[in-house]
Amino acid sequence: MIPLPLARIAEITSGALSGMADPRAVVRGPVVIDSRAVEPGSLFVAIKGARVDGHDYAAHAIRAGAVAVLATRPVEAPAVIVPDAAAALAELAAAQVRTLSDVTVIGVTGSAGKTSTKDLLARLTARVGATIAPQGSFNNELGHPLTVLRADLDTRFMVLELAARNIGHIKELTRIAPPQIGVVLNVGTAHLGVFGGKEAIAKAKGELVESLPRSGVAVLNADDPLVRGMATRTEARVTYFGRGESASIRAEGVVVDARGRASFTLRTPSGAAHVSLQLYGEHAVENALAAAAAGYELGLPVATIAEELSEATARSRWRMEVTDRGDGVTVVNDAYNANPDSMKAAFSAFEVLGKGRRRFAVIAALRELGEDGPALNAELGRLAGGAGLAGLVVAGPDAEPVLAGAHAAAQASAPQAPAGPAQPPAGPAQVPPGAAQGGWQAPDGAPPGAPAYHGQPGHGQPVRIVHVPDAEAAAAQLAAWLRPGDAVLIKGPRAMGLERTAELVLGGATQ
Repeated sequence: MIPLPLARIAEITSGALSGMADPRAVVRGPVVIDSRAVEPGSLFVAIKGARVDGHDYAAHAIRAGAVAVLATRPVEAPAVIVPDAAAALAELAAAQVRTLSDVTVIGVTGSAGKTSTKDLLARLTARVGATIAPQGSFNNELGHPLTVLRADLDTRFMVLELAARNIGHIKELTRIAPPQIGVVLNVGTAHLGVFGGKEAIAKAKGELVESLPRSGVAVLNADDPLVRGMATRTEARVTYFGRGESASIRAEGVVVDARGRASFTLRTPSGAAHVSLQLYGEHAVENALAAAAAGYELGLPVATIAEELSEATARSRWRMEVTDRGDGVTVVNDAYNANPDSMKAAFSAFEVLGKGRRRFAVIAALRELGEDGPALNAELGRLAGGAGLAGLVVAGPDAEPVLAGAHAAAQASAPQAPAGPAQPPAGPAQVPPGAAQGGWQAPDGAPPGAPAYHGQPGHGQPVRIVHVPDAEAAAAQLAAWLRPGDAVLIKGPRAMGLERTAELVLGGATQ
């Protein structure tokens, strides 16, 4: 951050110095909310959460090198006391942005693909000047200002990811760091239960383009009607990306290879260039186009944009991470988060990547879908149950609609002739703790006598649908199923922590 004395921080945040704080002491950064991330010169912001109260770690932060603590009550440390730590953090970040007259702020929002697009765009802007971008998905009322506060006088670009949990959230984030370029990717069904409908989601996402100045640029997805319609909500110039002819930045001749990586011709008003993505899944094309459109508006040559997009690999963890184990099992870890749209994209990519192999998936019931939740989760189950899998693990609570949908899809793909009872595997059964004991068989690890369902998926093997309580049990079930050369997709809502499943599966060979 730009160095500031405590007296100035107190003035910006309307705070009061406490605990023998020296008003001349200078904070040089970083600003952190995790005491374990404190470095000499830091400002530690004490946030009271549901399980942990940062105020309890104030003394530890000072011992680790923090200059002071931004707190809402007196602590045993030099502090700036404010009424609301999150609001004070936002004010501090906004003040820092106002001192950076040479910085260009680019905001990225959408229901899916924000982080991947942000990562691609930050790679492009880094070709022009020093760039600050969020680590992972720092995109809310805490992560956003913390990212902004990483900037210094050398920073030329801020590529910021903006998330909305309700109407007005993006508007507040744009107040902290007013963007000159706003990128809107799509309007999907993430947080549908919170917003109540896609039109409300579009209203929230459109707050980004509403914040743009007349001299700014709105970069909109021409292929999404709700995003395209946002052109009427801004005074900024509008440029479109997409696959259709109406998009000025578009992909032509998209081809997907056997590993699910897309290649295409990037067409722009000033020429074209070939792009071969290293990112997995055809849905990465739209993210790349959005980044390319913003980069093009910044004056980057088309050849440079294509080169950077072709060399880019995933920067943020647990998003379509593809790893091949030593025994040839391919693990697709897309476990960071999930919504109906990203689930469809992940299964589409997995169908290509796992072609000709036994394929398995671990999923969990989606959340924050409101009254549409049961129907959308049943649809998820039908998607997974009809995806040609050899086995499906549904982890965690509220799984009934997912299981029902998966069973229905499996039945629909079954041969018409009734199947006889399945024979259990030779040797003792291996069932992970908490795995379902009936209904849908896991032949390589089911209890004797468990019924089987013989459908078409899995190269003639029985479809296996199992419900387990948690991420660890899901990994144990996979260990019983997987054989060399198989492929597995792991994807679920953030709260389920299915990255733990991937970690365990990658930690050792099959049993």
